[in-house]
Amino acid sequence: MTKRPIIIDTDPGIDDAVALAIALYSDQLDVRLITTVAGNVSLDKVTFNALRLMKFFNKDVPVAAGARIPLIKEPIDASDIHGPTGMDGYDFEQPDEGQLLQEHAVNAMRRVIMDSEAPVTIVPIGPLTNIALLLHMYPEVKERIAEIVLMGGSTGRGNAGVMAEFNIYADPEAAKIVFQSGLPLVMVGLDVGLKALVYPEDSEKLKVMNKTGHMMYQLFQKYRGGSMKTGLKMYDSCAVAYLLRPDMFEVAETFVDVELNGSLTSGCTVVDLKNYLKQPANAKVCVDIDPHLFKQWFMESLQKCN
Repeated sequence: MTKRPIIIDTDPGIDDAVALAIALYSDQLDVRLITTVAGNVSLDKVTFNALRLMKFFNKDVPVAAGARIPLIKEPIDASDIHGPTGMDGYDFEQPDEGQLLQEHAVNAMRRVIMDSEAPVTIVPIGPLTNIALLLHMYPEVKERIAEIVLMGGSTGRGNAGVMAEFNIYADPEAAKIVFQSGLPLVMVGLDVGLKALVYPEDSEKLKVMNKTGHMMYQLFQKYRGGSMKTGLKMYDSCAVAYLLRPDMFEVAETFVDVELNGSLTSGCTVVDLKNYLKQPANAKVCVDIDPHLFKQWFMESLQKCN
């Protein structure tokens, strides 16, 4: 079976760590590059976290650091959710700094995309700054991108603003560029992430499943995306789930834009499910997920890890 070549753009982040584990150990995905972007915590911290995870997983996928700040707005972070380091709770080994490329993430993405024989899928699970810069600086890559499957956005309420999901809110101008790019785009947003839950009994199974499961269990003790009692939200894993098991999702093809100027709604993804705006669809939007299938898939996927 030919593996699907992908680039993961990420800001680890506890739920990012879970998504990376599943993707790296999948027999259907070929992770060619991991790029980092400031988001959950600063660029230096998320890049260090990505390198720590590569060391832990014993994977030699190259890592490239990208944007330190959003395109225009002031940076924010989510250290209140993920802890000061972004991955509090587990004592990782010191990473191999030699795995960090010297080239900027945007340049590394261009090189990997243009050198690939097959079109590459980009999987952003953080703010979209790097992706917007890539499309703006190197428009020639568009012909070599299969699709963009991103975790971000919401059809309704937000988790960083009243109507804005964190990844879009962190850099709404970048998100607008991506949604207006004309590329095949899948939005795996807050709506499905709220239903993609890991419950206490699942965490207990992970604790004794394998080395990765034990590490995840330790991180989950510090994660504030939900709670250990009511269920932890696996937002970023949903993007990987869409790649591997799209049958778990209910999807609507529709027009999506990003609000930039609303004094109360900046960063809102305007998902026009009823076609009020009379615009052609520019995205597939995941509007629902089968939570039982997701949990089964999630646990089976982590069983494949080290």
